[in-house]
Amino acid sequence: MRPLPEVPSAVARSDAGQSGAALVEHYPRLARLGYLVLPHSLSRDRRVLTAHALAQRSLQAARRAGPADGDAVPLPRRPGRTEVADPGYAYVRRQVLRGALAAGRPLRLRHRPRRAQFPPVLPLTWGLRLFPHSGGTGELALEQRLSAVSGAARAAFVLRGLEGLADGEVRRVLSDAGVADPHAALMEADGVSAPYALLASVEFDPCSLQARPPDLPRRRRYLRAALAGVAALLVCGALLGLPGEGWGRGALSAPLYARNPAAEEALDPGAVRRVPMTFWQRSPRTDFTAWPTRGDRTEDTRLLRRALRVWARPGGGVRTSATPGTPVGPPMGAPQLLFAGEVGASAVVLFHDGLRVVRYAEPRDADPSEGAALDFARVDGADAASAGALVVERARGAVRYLTAPWVRKVRVRDLLAPGRAPRALHRSPDGVTDALTSAATAPGCRSWDAVELADEAAVRLVTDLGELAPARLTSGTPARPHDVSGRAEYASWARTACQLTAVRAHGVRTVNSWVYARQPLPEGNGTAQWLCTRAETWRGTGSRVLAQFQAPSGRPPGSRPPGVVVARAEDAPECGTRAPQVLAGVLWKSPGGRWYVLAAGSAQFASLSASGGVTGRTRGRLLAVRAEAGDRARLNGRLADGSRVGALG
Repeated sequence: MRPLPEVPSAVARSDAGQSGAALVEHYPRLARLGYLVLPHSLSRDRRVLTAHALAQRSLQAARRAGPADGDAVPLPRRPGRTEVADPGYAYVRRQVLRGALAAGRPLRLRHRPRRAQFPPVLPLTWGLRLFPHSGGTGELALEQRLSAVSGAARAAFVLRGLEGLADGEVRRVLSDAGVADPHAALMEADGVSAPYALLASVEFDPCSLQARPPDLPRRRRYLRAALAGVAALLVCGALLGLPGEGWGRGALSAPLYARNPAAEEALDPGAVRRVPMTFWQRSPRTDFTAWPTRGDRTEDTRLLRRALRVWARPGGGVRTSATPGTPVGPPMGAPQLLFAGEVGASAVVLFHDGLRVVRYAEPRDADPSEGAALDFARVDGADAASAGALVVERARGAVRYLTAPWVRKVRVRDLLAPGRAPRALHRSPDGVTDALTSAATAPGCRSWDAVELADEAAVRLVTDLGELAPARLTSGTPARPHDVSGRAEYASWARTACQLTAVRAHGVRTVNSWVYARQPLPEGNGTAQWLCTRAETWRGTGSRVLAQFQAPSGRPPGSRPPGVVVARAEDAPECGTRAPQVLAGVLWKSPGGRWYVLAAGSAQFASLSASGGVTGRTRGRLLAVRAEAGDRARLNGRLADGSRVGALG
């Protein structure tokens, strides 16, 4: 229960004439009072406009209050005080304080909002920002101290310093303004250590202003957006106002997704395309379109309907992912059903619509509270080499694959152990493999499991990079990449595999890595290898190129350190079919403690040169120049046709 005020109210009734006269006479003081009490979280421009609005609204409140009942007794004054505490001034001051204090209260749903809690309608400035002139360091310190206390404490400090009121008068004024505990406000105001004379500074005068323009580029953007929104509303209104049935049978476009004939077919489980088991043997194409429909729940209409509906309109409980550049819209007509069955703890459905592979997964018991997953991946332009497998389940750091029908044998090979024989990977009759560790999500790089898919034509090596379609790994020059084979290529990949994390979840289709140069190291320290690793994407853009330097190592194969990435580039033609050349360099320290700039180019280079911090030139495609620690060199080379090419990256 709120305690009674210690003395009666200090504000007597005042008529509109008295209040109007007081407002005109003391308007600058009232505006300054509102400006100082308003919350400092507001911008200076908004505080200026709000302070003027509060002072002007106080007269409207006086008119609503009606005429005074009689003469008012003036408030007691401190010695030396010059302000006239007449009833009209006391009334408008109370209204200004009430509005300023209300503006600092947060909006709450259970309480009726006050007018002062919203930006003022009037006065209004368009295209300008108005704020007081800047003061000195004392004013800045006072501004910071006032911003750190409550609105009631600011009001108490300002009434003391600007109005010259004694503490008893301050308590009465705060109580009339709606402050629940004026005594606590005065105690908090005691903590503001600053001279009262600073309150009269131009820093806090909302009637002496300077004007600046607002953020003009942002204003133009808002204006364009507003015009576009108005145009869209006009177009929609015109369409809705067309005569006839509007969105009905005679309209040119259907209103809802489910009322479009093609969309209805896409959502119909009975309309999905099913491919027979032996179709791939006579199909003119060997890609995902030739995959048969497999799984133990291909006839589960409810599961298929849920999968199609989530694909068309995924809700908030669906975890969605997509490879870069993959559209995530609804199916474009009835898709092809690749798989529907139970894998691990999930029920999984795989669709193919010619452009994308879409995976839907839900708990086996279809509990909606546990959510669902929806994954998209581009696979357009796939062939027998890139359509050998798809990730059908990913859980707890392990993956399972659904293999193509033409895959006869599946084995797992640890790329970091090139001398170890691959192990067989069991598959179910539907082509789903057992779970194996996903190197793409495993912490560290202690092993890297890749999968060998053997068919009648070749043995292809693929690896999981965190997406639905595994990436194919190859070796050889950009003109003739081939499947990884032989001890030397597996040993090279053993020191390259850990670099595949740089292209993880990037929509990668193939990764080709090849040795483009071998360089004898200075001081007889063996022979180093220079490799170029290029990752191509399904979407065509966003390819990534890495140049590696692999120094000789005395460790046995499989325990040698990974290569050092010395240059990288994205969307670059180097090391590809259009520009097979590549040039890179590294600052290398010999075991003897001397530094060298080493550089190597591919077979297309006829000469190399270094400039900048280190200078040197050589005929041929290998360069070694003495240097110092921290030196930087700019590398250039000339091809056999005389054209000049810079280093990668």
